[in-house]
Amino acid sequence: MTQLGLARNGIISPQMQIVAEQEKLDAEFIRRGIAEGNIVIPANINHKNLIPFGIGKGLRTKVNANFGTSSDYGNTETELEKLGVAIDCGADTVMDLSTGGDIAAIRRAMIKASPVPIGTVPIYQAGIRAIEEYGAIVKMSVDDIFSVIEEHARDGVDFITVHCGVTRSAIARLKEQGRVTDVVSRGGAFMIGWILHNGQENPLYDYYDRLLEIARQYDVTLSLGDGMRPGCLADATDHAQVEELLVLGELVERAWKAGVQVMVEGPGHVPLNQIEANVKLQKAICKGAPFYVLGPLVTDIGVGYDHITGAIGGAIAAAAGADFLCYVTPSEHLSLPDVEDVRQGVIAFRIAAHAADIAKGVKDAAEWDRQMAQARKRLDWETQMKLSLTPEYSREVHLKHTSGGEACSMCGDFCAMRLVGEYLNISAQRC
Repeated sequence: MTQLGLARNGIISPQMQIVAEQEKLDAEFIRRGIAEGNIVIPANINHKNLIPFGIGKGLRTKVNANFGTSSDYGNTETELEKLGVAIDCGADTVMDLSTGGDIAAIRRAMIKASPVPIGTVPIYQAGIRAIEEYGAIVKMSVDDIFSVIEEHARDGVDFITVHCGVTRSAIARLKEQGRVTDVVSRGGAFMIGWILHNGQENPLYDYYDRLLEIARQYDVTLSLGDGMRPGCLADATDHAQVEELLVLGELVERAWKAGVQVMVEGPGHVPLNQIEANVKLQKAICKGAPFYVLGPLVTDIGVGYDHITGAIGGAIAAAAGADFLCYVTPSEHLSLPDVEDVRQGVIAFRIAAHAADIAKGVKDAAEWDRQMAQARKRLDWETQMKLSLTPEYSREVHLKHTSGGEACSMCGDFCAMRLVGEYLNISAQRC
């Protein structure tokens, strides 16, 4: 039985209990959230070393790190190194988006090594196999697609991105729209090419019940992908994006009826003033299913610094109700991320997620900041290091220019908190 099936039967699973302890919430709160569909616990029955995490309403905003090989670069060793860095920096989940090398071997090595939930996009591997066997992505069969999906599920993948909402009607909207960047989703592009070449409906939509059966068998959480997501600000919140979202709302309810956990992916490039509306629209159409956003990036010109443009949007989206942030690294739009890109991306989005959690009133989020403020007031550097997101880096920066005094090198002898503390103490003694 899936986590959703257990929850609906009033059963608190070991995974639900672990999530409750992580979040410092009552286990019944977790069970009820899963039963209602606004919390998911991606936990494939074949991922044996998994430490589960919950994603959804009332929980800490989670951060995902993407990496994987391409036809140009990467192998099992490079991706396992990125996995280690992502986990060390606090990523809650990771996704293997490999499209080069021995994809199956890389995925299986990552699952074996990862204690955090693993996600994949099976259509990538299905498309690559079609090129190898038939010479073109568009020649893959329906059985080819579902064979790869089942392979990923059987291997232990905890959640999969599936572009079920890229339908013929959504493509018609896209053609009418006249977008600047058309489609930037790889999975969405694969499905659009297949649909147009074969003159048939998207098999992930047409045979959705087949997908649900695989997901139910292994308790794979479906992440309904946004193949029509905007690739620039000019394309945000347009007809094609909304058309796909309406289909995803329908598919959310079908997944719930089948006892399958589901979340919904959201847009990539959105102006600041449209982010909250996008989140509220998704939550309304998809009946409160957890919302997973890429960024969103709030400007198109931050090339080389898109971990910043994405973290700005991510903080606003999460504060508005998004539950799950997919990080963006400095190398977005430029190249595959390396280890340092992964580190910078995870840290930037953990800051964004935490800032949103304070705004949302997530349990103990503001208390963490209060403890940091108290340590700063005491000039207690060791406690400040322990409370920071990156203790070693914080310590290194603090010691870089210090003369060894009580204050940091920014103010030195003229530290405002030290001086005012002394003045207030003197004033109190006089009184």
